[in-house]
Amino acid sequence: MLEKIEMIVFDIDGTLTDGKLIRDNEGNTLKHFYAKDGFAIGQWLRLGKKVGIITGKESRIVADRAKELGIVDLIQGSKNKAKDLEQFLKKYSYTSEQIAYMGDDINDLGILAKVGFSSCPRDAAPEVLTMVDFVAAHDGGQGAARDVLEYIMKERGMWKEVIEYYRKEENRS
Repeated sequence: MLEKIEMIVFDIDGTLTDGKLIRDNEGNTLKHFYAKDGFAIGQWLRLGKKVGIITGKESRIVADRAKELGIVDLIQGSKNKAKDLEQFLKKYSYTSEQIAYMGDDINDLGILAKVGFSSCPRDAAPEVLTMVDFVAAHDGGQGAARDVLEYIMKERGMWKEVIEYYRKEENRS
C-alpha cells in the first residue's frame, strides 16, 4: 500500500496546526505551524513527491505557509474534501490509491475512506481514530505530519536518502 503513495494531502486546522484560532484586534486570524512538520514536508517534496492541502476554511496565512513550503496544490473553502480530491487526481493522473491523507475530524471521514493510506493526529476525533491506517504519536500541529511522513519514508526506504543527504558536509546547516 505505501509503495504506491505519490502524494500526501493534509487538512489544516487540527492537523498542520494545533486547531487553535487566534484573532488579533484587526480581526486577523493567526495559526501555529510546527517547524518539524514543515521540514518533513520539504523532504518529501525534495524526493520528488507531491503535497496538497484541502481545508474547509479560507485564510491568507494558509496560502502563505503553503507557498513558503513549496506546496502548489491548495484548495481552501472546501465543502466536500473527497470530491475536491478529484482535482489532484485529475491533474496528476493519480488514482486514489496513490494518495495519503491526514485529517483530524468527522468532516474528514469521506476523504479518509477514499485514499490509499489514511492517517490522523493522536488527538483526532474518536470516529477518525478508529478508522485510519496510521495514528501519529503527536497531536495536530505538534509533529503529527512529521510522524506520518517519516513513517511512509522509512517504510519505503526513502528516509535513508534524507539522512545521507544531510550527512554530506555541503548540505549541513
